[in-house]
Amino acid sequence: MQLSAAASAREILVRLHDVMAARSNAQAKLNQVVEIIGGALHSEVCSIYLLREGVLELFATRGLDTSAVHVTKLALGEGLVGTIAGDVEVLNLDEAASHPHFAYRPETGEDRFQSFAGVPIIRRERAVGVLAVQHTEARKYADVEIEALQTVAMVLSELIANAGLIDEAGGRGDAPQHSTASMRIPGQKLVDGMAAGYAVFHQPRITIEHTVAEDTEAERHRVYAAFDKMREQIERMTREAEFGVGGEHEEVLATYKMFAYDEGWARRINEAIDSGLTAEAAIERVQQRTRQRMRQIDDPLLADRMHDLEDLSNRLLRIVSGQMGTAAQLGLRRDTILIARNLGPAELLEYDRRRLKGVILEEGSLTAHVTIVARAMGVPVLGRVRDVRRLIADGDLVLLDAGESSVIVRPSNAMEEAFDAKLALRQKRRAAYAALREVAPETKDGHRLTVMVNAGLRDDVASLDLTGADGIGLFRTEFQFLVSATLPSRERQHRLYREVLDAAGDRPVVFRTIDIGGDKALPYLKDNPADEENPAMGWRALRLGLEREGLMKVQARALLEAAAGRTLNVMFPMVSEAWEFDEAQALFEAQRDWLVSRGRRLPNEIRYGAMLEVPSLAYQLDLLLPKLQFLSVGTNDLTQFLFAADRANPKLAERYDWLSTSILRFLASVVEPVRAAGVTLTVCGEMGGRPLEAMALLGLGIERLSITPAAVGPIKAMIRSLDRAALMAEVSRLLAAPPRDLRAALSEFAVAQGVELG
Repeated sequence: MQLSAAASAREILVRLHDVMAARSNAQAKLNQVVEIIGGALHSEVCSIYLLREGVLELFATRGLDTSAVHVTKLALGEGLVGTIAGDVEVLNLDEAASHPHFAYRPETGEDRFQSFAGVPIIRRERAVGVLAVQHTEARKYADVEIEALQTVAMVLSELIANAGLIDEAGGRGDAPQHSTASMRIPGQKLVDGMAAGYAVFHQPRITIEHTVAEDTEAERHRVYAAFDKMREQIERMTREAEFGVGGEHEEVLATYKMFAYDEGWARRINEAIDSGLTAEAAIERVQQRTRQRMRQIDDPLLADRMHDLEDLSNRLLRIVSGQMGTAAQLGLRRDTILIARNLGPAELLEYDRRRLKGVILEEGSLTAHVTIVARAMGVPVLGRVRDVRRLIADGDLVLLDAGESSVIVRPSNAMEEAFDAKLALRQKRRAAYAALREVAPETKDGHRLTVMVNAGLRDDVASLDLTGADGIGLFRTEFQFLVSATLPSRERQHRLYREVLDAAGDRPVVFRTIDIGGDKALPYLKDNPADEENPAMGWRALRLGLEREGLMKVQARALLEAAAGRTLNVMFPMVSEAWEFDEAQALFEAQRDWLVSRGRRLPNEIRYGAMLEVPSLAYQLDLLLPKLQFLSVGTNDLTQFLFAADRANPKLAERYDWLSTSILRFLASVVEPVRAAGVTLTVCGEMGGRPLEAMALLGLGIERLSITPAAVGPIKAMIRSLDRAALMAEVSRLLAAPPRDLRAALSEFAVAQGVELG
């Protein structure tokens, strides 16, 4: 049986509207519902399970043994029905018994049915029941049938909620009464900073009162009007954004606006209205599909784009329903820490910057659009805070310390005093570090070292003047690709690279060619490798660039033309064998020849370098060093490859210490041959930005660090308090006869020598 999704759903909804309007009791209505759905879909079985006291109970059925009604019960996660509710996912099976979660209930008499399809009944973003159909023959249900089931399930949620048949305050993921005790909650630092304020929830729940449309055309006009108003709001907010021009946040907002004008999104909402839903229900129906896709997306970059679309859906729903707006529209009355599951960039721009002190997100990521805009606004953000909307109540006092990746809720007086003291100390230290801006990073015994910054966004270049850094030792060119909705053109790349070089002036900038693929896949790049078991060690960086020559050629031309009349420093990532460097350099040289043949201006000098991240490269230095002008050690990837430990795995993140004998001996083995070859050696990555770890690197004879801008002040202070000759002698002694705890031994040396560790 094939359906027209909209026509069949509308036929069912029209009949359900009459059932819902009738004066019969809830059980009688559900009995009629399963008959209507089963008949319309020519299904031998149609059943409704509802969540009661944390258990899914069979409430109505057509086709199963009616004596099982109110008798058959399944826990969340148990059987096919429990799996659907627990995961809030659709199941569509031609052989139900073959599914690993299949659980047979003899009282239902379902043993003669082979095929099974079920969809969650969703209310307030959680499953409160399951709507399922079954057939005797083995077959998959068509997409249009599943679509009809999902639309009907949405209407059912209204019926059963109005009848009081579901646990409104129970089930997985719901909030118990809020605690009044103090609590520290961990998260992920997205934008550094400290802030104190009172918790305000970004968005109140929007209750959809009616799901079945009386007049389809009237609902369509309501949606059109809401789209016009939403687009006006977006245009106004992006014009009035209160931060400088020329940053990545402008590209972010341009991408966001693109979603607002996306005809495909508007068409899907119209199709939902065609099926018989009201404007509000149609928007929510499309939003449910978006959320379902988000749960299935492993790629964080594509998930970030879906968050933008969800943000716009929320805005459209508020407009069309006329219900209460966000906290921004109501106005902030005091210092505020904003709480949300996620935010879109335009949502953040609506808030009064004088009152908005920080943001806590249940989701969020470093590449999310809201993170980039928050960084431009100077608002600290903590993400990945699990159950934040359950653990924090509106009006709670919140102490946010993004640098420590945590938040304190309802602090005691002692906690407040400690936080205030730390904030005052942080401000005092920042002032002291700012005073070092014009001071050279020179040791007590007269060695001038080089401290550079890592960057990836146009706005990051401002940190050169703010910190007094010697240059940009690592510019991650892939960030432009990550924040863009489409592949950046050569012109856009050229403009970014030129603006970075202009801002840096006579200070060097090292451009790393794009490190994408694997764990940084681009949703718009076709033929990405299918799910890799070890994406960080997979088809990424230079491996991908050499395969996709067109991508790398465009970047090469953009870099060469942007650096016309200057020195261009180009670095290739993830080089694991010398021949890979040869091929990458040859590609750049070919593009230089091409530009010469067309009379284009070129850099005065091109300096080529490589990243040492893959341990195998250390055993080919004799082949590679004669071809290099510089080598940069990427300690983040190097550490995980040396220890076979995924740095993104929280169980392993703190297990392997940078100040281990293995890491330091490996680095020591690299320093001498690089120095002998006259090649510049730099250490990039987090290791160089921590004072004690950086001290150990300097003790190995490393003279150049490229670190986060925030670490420049502390590292300069450490260097200026250091006797380099004494340190190198101590590190040499420790590595020759390593103590059990190398970190403790280095800390003792620092204390004894009066080294400033911050």
